[in-house]
Amino acid sequence: MLKRLAAALSCTALALGGAVAIAPTAQATPQSCYYYVLEQYPGADEEVAERACRIGGRGGTENFRACYFELRRDHVPAVVAGEACRRAARG
Repeated sequence: MLKRLAAALSCTALALGGAVAIAPTAQATPQSCYYYVLEQYPGADEEVAERACRIGGRGGTENFRACYFELRRDHVPAVVAGEACRRAARG
């Protein structure tokens, strides 16, 4: 019964215009931070962005600053670095 219900809901979601993710959205996670950096500043080093966003994802002022300065060291614009680290910390 549960499988049928899940299948029916999936079909309904697809009919309405797309798949529905059951997992939490990636709007406020280190992953969101990472993709935001690469989207806003394509010249960013992927490894630096990943490391910075993981640090920022731990939360707290010190980790936010570490994330921010790591991204700034890679010449990511200040506004982009700040927003990315905020996104990481919200996760």
